[in-house]
Amino acid sequence: MADVISTPSTNEPVALRLIDREFLIACPPEERDGLLEAASFLDRKMRDLRAHAKTPGFDRLAVLAAISITHDYLQLQKRQAVSASNNSAAEHDIAEGLTLLRRKLEAALDAQLK
Repeated sequence: MADVISTPSTNEPVALRLIDREFLIACPPEERDGLLEAASFLDRKMRDLRAHAKTPGFDRLAVLAAISITHDYLQLQKRQAVSASNNSAAEHDIAEGLTLLRRKLEAALDAQLK
């Protein structure tokens, strides 16, 4: 049986448009759709910020968009951590309740058998 050697995907240039600027970014073909989706999201965010900014320079909009997106991402991470913690506590409570119920059932069965 021959060994299969995997080679990394060849990066291909992808043209991205952010507001009025075009960028060529190299990425593997399998990541192209995700990159285009991310660029589209960033473009919408920058356009929204530009509509409300007093000084809408491209660099300033890019920084504001990066900060806003990062803030949203970190808030989402915190909410997910709290949710996971709450789920863990609920699972623990359920397990304790089931253990208590099992003990009661065993005690009732033992009492009937005696």
